[in-house]
Amino acid sequence: MNSNIKKQNNNTDLFGKENYIWMAIGLVVVALGFILMSGGKSGNANVFDENEVYSTTRITIAPILIIIGFIIEIYALMKKPKNTEL
Repeated sequence: MNSNIKKQNNNTDLFGKENYIWMAIGLVVVALGFILMSGGKSGNANVFDENEVYSTTRITIAPILIIIGFIIEIYALMKKPKNTEL
């Protein structure tokens, strides 16, 4: 009779460990993109250096990293956690 009763999984975790790892990776990639976009400070505040402001790193690479980080975050939120039954 006991074999007919199904065990109910009372696990209320919304995400699994793997989801949290992907979220952390996405957060690091987004943070790296923002750090690259901010760049360094200018040597002289009175001089406008076009090469520093419009560099490939700030204009192209940093926004691409931020978008990739957000895609990783979306993947981490949508991924189903592995169902582990005891």
